[in-house]
Amino acid sequence: MSRKNKFTFMLMVLIGIVIIGYSMRDVKLSVLIHDFFTLDPLWLIVAFACICIYLLVEAVITKVLVSNRVSTFTFKDALRVPLVEQLFNGITPFSSGGQPGQLVVMLQTGIDGGRASSVLLMKFVVYQAMIVVNFFISLLIGFHYVATKMQYLSLFVLFGFLIHFFVIVALLMIMYWPSFTKKVTRILFHPVKWFVKDEKYDSMRVTLYEKIDNLYEESIRIGRQPKLMIKVVLLTLVQLAFYYLIPYFIMLALGYYNVNVFMVTSLHIMIVMIISLFPIPGGSGGAEFSFESLFQSYISSNSKLVLAMILWRILTYYFGMVVGAIALLIKPDKVNDSHKVVRKKE
Repeated sequence: MSRKNKFTFMLMVLIGIVIIGYSMRDVKLSVLIHDFFTLDPLWLIVAFACICIYLLVEAVITKVLVSNRVSTFTFKDALRVPLVEQLFNGITPFSSGGQPGQLVVMLQTGIDGGRASSVLLMKFVVYQAMIVVNFFISLLIGFHYVATKMQYLSLFVLFGFLIHFFVIVALLMIMYWPSFTKKVTRILFHPVKWFVKDEKYDSMRVTLYEKIDNLYEESIRIGRQPKLMIKVVLLTLVQLAFYYLIPYFIMLALGYYNVNVFMVTSLHIMIVMIISLFPIPGGSGGAEFSFESLFQSYISSNSKLVLAMILWRILTYYFGMVVGAIALLIKPDKVNDSHKVVRKKE
């Protein structure tokens, strides 16, 4: 990890401490400590298991997609991919560093750059599509609650949905209508010419067109393997389900046994959507505010609400960054991704 990334990592931890300190302004530390030691450890372990399973399932998805072309790709290296993704998602605005971070990890193993990019893009497309599906369901279940209790947050929720929906449409166009996508890209990319030399502009445009062609070819290849696609979609749904259930198990650990699992899960889906709108890495500030705003009607004790928020952020944000930093230190296995790679029968 570069010095800049180390600095950003420490800065985000510091910002988190400041935000948590601010959240505790009306809560006595002794009360918070008492609430912590009255937690049900079993449900807390279940919540921790959920984030672990979330990461493990993504590793399985990565291995499934890569091993379909490179049979020697190990699960250890597949696991490094989502862990490093968590780290760079956590220290970059709009989680923009996650994809490049995953690509670097895969290149370290010897996977061809074009193949790695195609796999990551395909994984990203499926992940985004399943987020939109889950979010649409959560709107049907919990949007009325959000619109009634906190009208200002409902605007963020709808805006987040539109952004993710637009991303899906754009990616699907790249995957299945490359000629039209290139025409649109040529128009949108033209202003770049005003700021760079012609040679640099032409090189960037060629690279962009190659990525569009690679994704199109990969989508066609996987499209001919419906079983593989269905497997990835189902695994992604399972992955997201475990992630979205984390606040529910935290609330059970706090002793709130009568909460509606579907409503709590729907609210968490909306929080995740809201977080994606904040440019600060990890959505710091916005994430904590959204959690407290949406769950204060369910958690009556102010100290328990703050404790729930702290536990949730540790599990869904800081834990991923820590294990991601550790994953960077692990030496990757090497694979032979040449033209002689053994391919599975389609």
